[in-house]
Amino acid sequence: MIAQHGVAVVNAHGTRDRRALTWLRWRGRLSQAFVVTRRTMPLTSSVELLAVGLTADRTIAVSAAVAGALRRRLHPGARLRVVPNGIALERVDAPVEGQELAAARATLGDVGGRSVLAVVSRLKDQHVLLQALALIERPVLVAFVGVEPDARLRALADAVPPRHRVLFVPLSERPALPFYHLATAAALPSRIEGLSQSLLEAMALGLPVVASDAGGNPHLVTSGETGLLVPPLDPAAWARALDRVLSDGEFARRLARAGRELVRREFTLERTAQRTEAVYREALKRRARAG
Repeated sequence: MIAQHGVAVVNAHGTRDRRALTWLRWRGRLSQAFVVTRRTMPLTSSVELLAVGLTADRTIAVSAAVAGALRRRLHPGARLRVVPNGIALERVDAPVEGQELAAARATLGDVGGRSVLAVVSRLKDQHVLLQALALIERPVLVAFVGVEPDARLRALADAVPPRHRVLFVPLSERPALPFYHLATAAALPSRIEGLSQSLLEAMALGLPVVASDAGGNPHLVTSGETGLLVPPLDPAAWARALDRVLSDGEFARRLARAGRELVRREFTLERTAQRTEAVYREALKRRARAG
């Protein structure tokens, strides 16, 4: 089917695809250029990483952190390229429909003068942020968008001091972007990000961000300049960082401006497409030589 449609490059983004295409190449049934894209910090065994890395013509890592982790797990460095994720600015900049914004506002309910912190992410390290709330005096409403709380998160949320409020909003129920429009700041407590789309969205919309100093987050956030980075599992450090961003308006606006400019300059979908095309051309040249 690939040959019938004139496909020149096959790009695998998932585990099953990588394995299937590697097997096809070994069997001599894949003559097209073969590219692998790695979007998260790798958990794959070193043996599999080596096998796939030696088979694929090129591997794309979405951040320097992902590339470094791949090399440490024996992935061949010569075929590895870093191409950061990009964001479709026209989607982020599209006006939010009044109905969607009203629905998000209704979900938040009575804010009651609280700062609104948006955390758009599937289940990661939300528990650390919940533990930090007890150390923050300023009232905060935390909206965890995209996660169903497990028993641990529910228990921690129930123990939060009454000056704060915690909401869990399954992503299937509400789109995420309206919550950014209603937020004071955004946070991402995660140690496994390759290069976070949720951070890109928040920064592109001009929100100050606080993120774990782990994974690909430092590739996007320069602490004190385009956001704040926090030791991942330190609730006290999270409390200090969030309190600073939520209480120091001038500092938060400076972070937000710098983050917005960075994303709109360096992390557009167009830049990602150009860089990806260059990698595809390398893969095609290598396949031509091998063929």
